[in-house]
Amino acid sequence: MRVTGDIAELRTLIKEYKQAGKKVSFVPTMGALHRGHLSLIRLAKQHSDVVVVSIYVNPKQFAPNEDFATYPSSLEQDINFCKEEGVSLVFTPNTEVMYHQELFFSLDIRELNTHLDGASRIGYFQGIALVVNKLFNIVEPDIAVFGQKDYQQFKVIEAMVREFNHGLSLLMAPIERDHDGLALSSRNAYLSEEERAKAPMLYQALQKAKGAIEQGMKNTTPLLEELQEELRLAGFQNDYFGVYSIDRLQPVKQIEENTDYVLAIAAYLGKARLIDNIILSK
Repeated sequence: MRVTGDIAELRTLIKEYKQAGKKVSFVPTMGALHRGHLSLIRLAKQHSDVVVVSIYVNPKQFAPNEDFATYPSSLEQDINFCKEEGVSLVFTPNTEVMYHQELFFSLDIRELNTHLDGASRIGYFQGIALVVNKLFNIVEPDIAVFGQKDYQQFKVIEAMVREFNHGLSLLMAPIERDHDGLALSSRNAYLSEEERAKAPMLYQALQKAKGAIEQGMKNTTPLLEELQEELRLAGFQNDYFGVYSIDRLQPVKQIEENTDYVLAIAAYLGKARLIDNIILSK
């Protein structure tokens, strides 16, 4: 396995892979790797000959009051995980490499970031689109893999790939969960022992809403408000909990038959911001 933080060296290695007729997949991460990230790597391996992983905490997707300075970091362990999973190349740029000059361009996003995380994290998806666009241009992969847990991120990147004519395919890996249903996340490290015991309530709320919808509930608003109140009383600070259109991510008030939706939730528990979702196929 090769590790480099240099763009020119990475491009040379990628060119060698492609000249040898190898299909290249790419898994962009912010490090602090866990089983969720490893599931992305394993999916990438199933669809390619060479897996490239990037490890870079992108400052452009953090608001001034967010946790950029304290975001979990474990580079040595991350590199060991990649080696164990058979990754061929790990890209570890620093901010000087990624943003070494004054930026004259930005990426604007319409509609897809109006709700969910985009509503409460202003500039978040613009920062993601910027860095992922740069990474795609640097790595030029055949395939890129992202996780369903960040469903809105996937839809934003999917639209960017289509509109900017990136010559690659996207794969979305299922959410990897702990034994009690909690979606795995690097930010779970912020949870105290008491908070960790409460955290699965988020997934349980999703499951209750999913069950009610599957049993025929059309207007979900009263139930979602009731479930959010239960979370609030348990110590969660609610952000959003709703049913959204599967492609355009717009809020849905009335469930219709033969229509797919995404049921999504986000809340703070202590210092940790937790998100989760379930895709509903009617």
